[in-house]
Amino acid sequence: MSNPAKTASGEATKGNSGTEISGWQVGEWKFESRLIIGTGKYESFEQNLACAEASGAEMITVALRRVNFDAAKGPRLLDVISPKKFVILPNTAGCYTAEDAVTTARLGRELLETNLIKLEVIGDERTLFPDVPATLEAAKTLIEDGFTVLPYITDDPVACQRLEAMGCPAVMPLAAPIGSGMGIRNAANLRIILETVEVPVIVDAGVGTASDAAVAMELGATALLMNTAIAHAKDPLKMAMAMKQGVLAGRAAYEAGRMPQRLYASASSPLDGTATF
Repeated sequence: MSNPAKTASGEATKGNSGTEISGWQVGEWKFESRLIIGTGKYESFEQNLACAEASGAEMITVALRRVNFDAAKGPRLLDVISPKKFVILPNTAGCYTAEDAVTTARLGRELLETNLIKLEVIGDERTLFPDVPATLEAAKTLIEDGFTVLPYITDDPVACQRLEAMGCPAVMPLAAPIGSGMGIRNAANLRIILETVEVPVIVDAGVGTASDAAVAMELGATALLMNTAIAHAKDPLKMAMAMKQGVLAGRAAYEAGRMPQRLYASASSPLDGTATF
């Protein structure tokens, strides 16, 4: 993890060599990698670790209600994916009410000794879309309780603005339904969110392949969270590597600035000094 001088919104900062180093920050945590990965659906903890390492991720999210923390009950994920190596982002996946999410977050703080929480309050079992009013309610309670809240939310600019206003240091709008692999379904809304909030925007859910990751980053997303796209690939390890490169390429393209689009052709070679026959 890096310690860039100014990276709260994902600005590029200058390194000693003069080359640009693009880092970002959420709360007190600072990162170089803009890829966050999950811990579900892998064949083994070891495969999960290998993919995490191949992806270059520095932050790993863990579902508090689905992970074994008791050694007496069998292997524990955090014995393999060590909190000494990765920032662990506990999440409240599986919660359908604000009350359940708050209770789960508090349990996670006791177990993992962290105030960092990815807030998920699901509103629909089929689509796994977030319940926006319940998310706002839970976020308010958790912020008042001293948590650093990263809320999973719809691609609704108004909801993202309200979460920012109440003190969330980042927002996590979905790109498409969780686990769908549909890619960026509503780029226009994501662009509006990116233009109207000042906190980091972490695109969460729906990415299917490396080109989706690149598109999200080209739009200006601060970071990207994914799980199924890697875990359910035919070759998860290779997909983790591809996602790393997709995120890097997309962010580099965003920082470089694309050329203007034109309706008509523009000659690549200058006409001055051309030979006359």
